[in-house]
Amino acid sequence: MLRELKTFIAVTRYGTFAAAGMHIGLTQSAVSAQIRNLEQALGIRLFDRTGRQAILNAAGQRALPMAREILETFSRMAVSDGVGEFRGELKIGAVATVQTGLLPRALLRLRQQAPLLEAKLVPGVSLSLLSQVDTGEVDLAILIRPPFELPKELSVQVIRREPFVLIVPADLEGDDPLQLLANHPHVRYDRNSFGGRLVTRFLREQQIDVQVALELDELEAIVKMVECGLGVSLLPEAGLWLEHGAKVRIIPLGELTFYREIVLLQRYSQRTQPIQQLFARCLTQIDD
Repeated sequence: MLRELKTFIAVTRYGTFAAAGMHIGLTQSAVSAQIRNLEQALGIRLFDRTGRQAILNAAGQRALPMAREILETFSRMAVSDGVGEFRGELKIGAVATVQTGLLPRALLRLRQQAPLLEAKLVPGVSLSLLSQVDTGEVDLAILIRPPFELPKELSVQVIRREPFVLIVPADLEGDDPLQLLANHPHVRYDRNSFGGRLVTRFLREQQIDVQVALELDELEAIVKMVECGLGVSLLPEAGLWLEHGAKVRIIPLGELTFYREIVLLQRYSQRTQPIQQLFARCLTQIDD
């Protein structure tokens, strides 16, 4: 019945049987069969089906947190007391800059201390990873701290604070970041991303109406666009572009500096589990 519970949680997240099936590798009919098996076993209906939508009814809303708890309890049964004997799979979500920054050395430490544990990397943007942690599809995730209050079921641990800076083409004159932003095209950090929302708030507070030349979400790509002269950009001082020596000028924001926070996100009920605690140590000790 664990399989059915996982499918039930997937349907609640994606809204339809077809969408859930696409994400968990099942056909729509297979998803329907599993939900039907679960409802028959429980003796209740979990969804109100309206067209293609599968909307939780009162019984389904009551069952959802218990389904998550059952899966979490089952996963804890496989945990050994000895760190070196940890087995099974740890699903780790990570945004792009973390995959090439913090994560590789943390995974090396994890492999050294728990060689029998299989780490599975789940890439994604912060909003998607937040949802996957919430639904239990990944065990934990490293992402940009959301600019809104998180559900009380989720635990947040700040790993790093990264200052935003203004980058401009190497041959562009001037050192006043506000004037440069106002007078030159802007290669904009995607407004839908958590980091991009911080940029939007900064521009609003400074009352700057920028001329957007391009909008995208990859930091290294943004730097390349600025390098070739497409415009200027506000972005966090983080990522491979710093290591590779990009041909741009970096202008600090001084007292106007704002930050994005890289956080480790996991379900509150799992934060004290040995595997999660081990990974958190591996992640926070990499710069020691």
